[in-house]
Amino acid sequence: MLWIKSFHIIFMVTWFAGLFYLPRLFVYHAMCTDQAGNDRFKIMERKLFYGIMTPGALLTIIFGMWLWLGYGFTGAWLHAKLALVVVLIAYHIYCRKILLDFKFDRNQRSHVYYRWFNEIPVVVLIAAVILVVVKPW
Repeated sequence: MLWIKSFHIIFMVTWFAGLFYLPRLFVYHAMCTDQAGNDRFKIMERKLFYGIMTPGALLTIIFGMWLWLGYGFTGAWLHAKLALVVVLIAYHIYCRKILLDFKFDRNQRSHVYYRWFNEIPVVVLIAAVILVVVKPW
């Protein structure tokens, strides 16, 4: 099971790398004024979302479920962590919506919005790590 836990952590780090970087790309994309820059951001966002973030998310969830089934974790801390995973999945899906808005030149938000939006996974990561390590309940 330690191999499974290792892969769960590796893919969680991969997923979070994308969750941290894609909204930062949105910040810069929202500030971009030239067509060549817009086209470049669209390519970067697409490759990050589909090539790194989404596989990382799927593999994190698969290995996490494998751990859950293997260890049979219980407790309120696990329910809270699973709720945070649901929040991350919703955030991930919303990132895709934003990616499509940029792709089709429909973005209506400023770079300031995306700067704040970028902080959500930071808060979730802190809470999830504390729940897993401390297991307060």
